[in-house]
Amino acid sequence: DVELEMEQERREVLERAARMKLEEEDEMRHVNSLLLTAKCSSILDHQLAEKRLIDEELAAEDRRLIGIMEAERQKGLGFQEELERRRKQELISTKLGVLRQMEQHQEQRALRAEQKLQESRRFLEYLEQIKREDREAWQQQQQHKRQLLAEMRRVDNENQRLRERERDRDRRAEQRALEEQRLQREREEALEAERARLRQERQRELDRVRDMQERDRDWREARDALRTQRSQEAAERAWRRRELEQERRRARLVRDLQRERGEQVALRRQQLALHLERERRDFLTLLSGHQEQLAREQQEEERRERARRDHAEALRGQIRELRERRQRDRAAAIEEGQRQLREARERCQRLAQIGQQKLQRLR
Repeated sequence: DVELEMEQERREVLERAARMKLEEEDEMRHVNSLLLTAKCSSILDHQLAEKRLIDEELAAEDRRLIGIMEAERQKGLGFQEELERRRKQELISTKLGVLRQMEQHQEQRALRAEQKLQESRRFLEYLEQIKREDREAWQQQQQHKRQLLAEMRRVDNENQRLRERERDRDRRAEQRALEEQRLQREREEALEAERARLRQERQRELDRVRDMQERDRDWREARDALRTQRSQEAAERAWRRRELEQERRRARLVRDLQRERGEQVALRRQQLALHLERERRDFLTLLSGHQEQLAREQQEEERRERARRDHAEALRGQIRELRERRQRDRAAAIEEGQRQLREARERCQRLAQIGQQKLQRLR
């Protein structure tokens, strides 16, 4: 009986242990499942939260960098506008300076033209005075001629013999006079050609030339009138020679005046050419300086543009480096989560083994 009771008790203990083992295995699996699910959910939630945080930080960093780049761009645009405004102001100032210089040069040229006009007027007044003096001298000569003609009529018979001899002299004198006229015409033609070449510069001197030509015509008419009667009297011939000598002196005076005037005009033209050359050199120097300033500004702008590009490239490099670091951190976090998940699984397995061992000991 005792053995039966002990056997019965042993079977009951074994059955109870078997039921406890089954219950413990189910509970352990349930607990392990719950723990694993909770751990995985926690790790996943942590990873998702960290991913959202990283995404938010990346987005915020992107917005910050975009703002910095936009601010740099606006700053560059403002600097470019300021530089363009200053360049326009300098260009306007340069143009105004050039215009002021041109106005000053025009005023100086106007003053010089006025001086030339005054000189031409004085020269014309001088020629008018010479013309009046010549007219008075001619009138006196006419009066003297009339007196001489009266005297010649009285002594005409006495001078008949001398007339024949003087005619030959007259012919030679006429030939010389014709030669002088030819030379005078050649000089007048050369002078006319010179006037044609300098017509624009000496427009106001045409009246003076016309007056000189009129005076020459008056002189030729007077000389022709004298020539018709020069054969009648030796005294008249002497007077004509004196008149011719005076006319030659006047012609030499006119030529000297014309030569001096030509030299003055040539000197003024040379001075004007030198002045224009100096103005041209000054303008080229000013233009070269302005171009050099523009080139320096262009180089400075290119340097700033390169600096902005380098700065933007550095910012983009920082962004790439930050993203790569975030990606590495994210990969490390995922790897850490996976490691923790493996450790949780291993702990669950160890707990299951411990439960099995406890069950074995109970058995």
